[in-house]
Amino acid sequence: MSTRELITDHNRIIEVLTRGVEQVLPSLDSLAKIMSEKRIRLYLGIDPTGSELTLGHSVVLRKLQQFADLGHEVILLVGNGTVRIGDPTGRDSTRPELTDEQIMVNFAEWQQQASKVLNFDTIEIRKNGDWLDKLNYIEMIKLLANTTVQQLLERDMFQKRLKAGLPIFGHEIIYPLIQGYDSVVMDVDLEIGGSDQLFNMMMGRTLQKNHRGKDKWVLTTPIINGTDGRKMSKSFNNYIALTEPAESMYGKTMSILDEQIVPYFTVLTNTPQSEIDQISHEIQSVENPMQYKKRLALAITELYHGTDAALQAQGYFERVVQQQDVPEEIPTIHVKNQAVTWLDLVGICYPQLSRSDRRRLIEQGGVKLNDQKITEPLTTASYSSGDILKIGKRGYFKLQ
Repeated sequence: MSTRELITDHNRIIEVLTRGVEQVLPSLDSLAKIMSEKRIRLYLGIDPTGSELTLGHSVVLRKLQQFADLGHEVILLVGNGTVRIGDPTGRDSTRPELTDEQIMVNFAEWQQQASKVLNFDTIEIRKNGDWLDKLNYIEMIKLLANTTVQQLLERDMFQKRLKAGLPIFGHEIIYPLIQGYDSVVMDVDLEIGGSDQLFNMMMGRTLQKNHRGKDKWVLTTPIINGTDGRKMSKSFNNYIALTEPAESMYGKTMSILDEQIVPYFTVLTNTPQSEIDQISHEIQSVENPMQYKKRLALAITELYHGTDAALQAQGYFERVVQQQDVPEEIPTIHVKNQAVTWLDLVGICYPQLSRSDRRRLIEQGGVKLNDQKITEPLTTASYSSGDILKIGKRGYFKLQ
């Protein structure tokens, strides 16, 4: 990891601490002051569970890189120790334990995706298994003495389980303490994470104060919504992956709700804040904010694919979606079973779609054969070789 010049410019610091930030505890001003005086040590912890990274994940990753760009000592902590416990955040049940081999394979995949956002030459990678695996039972008991069972059970997901009569396992209760211990071992000044991690991060603040008698700041980033207005999640199939092809990334961004344009500009792009403020002002007086959404889609796609690919993706969208032209090159689907239903045929083209999603898409008019809507999902698919099947706004397939 290279050591960069420390940037103490007040405006730069304030922008990092406010743009794309939900809250700073105990206070923004006190953190800004210490950042202007010295190089601080901060970290982001990740559990390598093999998930596909999305634009939602990029919010906190971008924030981590911003601190590195200011010249601070930034640590990416791989939770190969805590992942064996499993963070219960946002879960109604526990999750299975991973092996060491799975953990390292998952992290390698995670790092490859995250490199689209993070410059690993400026970030130190550490693994908390290096110290958590060495904790003996006396040290664990002393760690447990820092809090009460009542405090640990205050978490929203535990309260929901208690009301629903669902089990809460002992290892889940102590997870915040184990994660908080990372702050003590690495002796950090700041921890950053998504707003759903606030409880865990505040426990680290408590432990740092108890063990070292020093303050630790906590910075949370917002959870962004996906293309349908709900929290961006793979389970909702409303996410945009960091590895999304340029045309798909541009097209999916164009499908977000209008009210998400300014928040997306703020947390997902490098567009100057003054320009975003102008867009926010102008967008209030237009009936259709298409031009601003196209600027947003271009800015996001350009970050991950470069200017040329982003412009090509924009041209593809304008030609295929807005002007409804059929692309020059489309995949050919060879159907062996001639008695296949439209529901099955859509599944052949898009195997990742669930049966219920396919049915809903067809019934709502989202599937066309040669520009004629298909509305009966369970009828036998009747088509000729060379016919064009359109699925959704951007999916074109030649049938054989």
